[in-house]
Amino acid sequence: MRNTSVNAHEDVQRSVFAVGNDYPPGLVLPLHSHKRSQCLYAITGVLTVTSSEGSWVVPPRCASFIPSGIEHEVRMNGPTTTRSAHISPEAARAAGLPEHCTVIGVSPLLHELLSAAVDLPKEYPLGGHDDHLMQLIIEEIAEMPELPLNAPLPQEPRLARLCQDLLQAPTLESDIDTAARQVRMSRRNFTRLFREQTGMSFGEWRQQACLLAALTRLGQGEPVTHVAMELGYSSTSAFTVAFRRALGSSPSRYLAGRKSNDSG
Repeated sequence: MRNTSVNAHEDVQRSVFAVGNDYPPGLVLPLHSHKRSQCLYAITGVLTVTSSEGSWVVPPRCASFIPSGIEHEVRMNGPTTTRSAHISPEAARAAGLPEHCTVIGVSPLLHELLSAAVDLPKEYPLGGHDDHLMQLIIEEIAEMPELPLNAPLPQEPRLARLCQDLLQAPTLESDIDTAARQVRMSRRNFTRLFREQTGMSFGEWRQQACLLAALTRLGQGEPVTHVAMELGYSSTSAFTVAFRRALGSSPSRYLAGRKSNDSG
């Protein structure tokens, strides 16, 4: 089932239901929220999910978990196919699902469950095969690892504007002194407040913003060397080291794994 409206089904008397959608490249779903928690799974394409708390990049065969009531925007980077499970707040709490937006891995089992679930009726019979399949989706989501694919946004207005601008055009050449002057703070106050509000140093945040941009651009087919140079890395090898430190493999191996999954 494709291009299904979620809002038409949020009040169904089931703890979880699933929908599937195909989106053209560049489409943006403007700020919105759901009554239910959402596990938004990108089978193909790269998603960018943004809320007041931060920005998350969701590569293929990963999912964004968005708790109920959280206003968020979703951007499609390239042609995108999604499958998503919408889980009642009560069921999400009972399963111990995340209370904040996050990116999670998607196991082969969860992939197959979500792929099958979109073809089930929203008011599936309770106690039978369909019900068991849907409940297994919740259990499997709870088992998925969280992935470090976000850049938290500070709440202080000047820092928030700075970070939002940097997310639009991230580069390692954005130095801390320039950033502090831009928000009219001393270097000391800037570094202290930035860490208090984001949980990381400005340098760490800048590196993370560049990694998220790299994932999006690599997912769209840009060459590794071009991406590394555009983001301000001194060399392709320096970019590869940073990428491997964050995601556990080199860019080429990571992308090859995603393509292999997509063809499986």
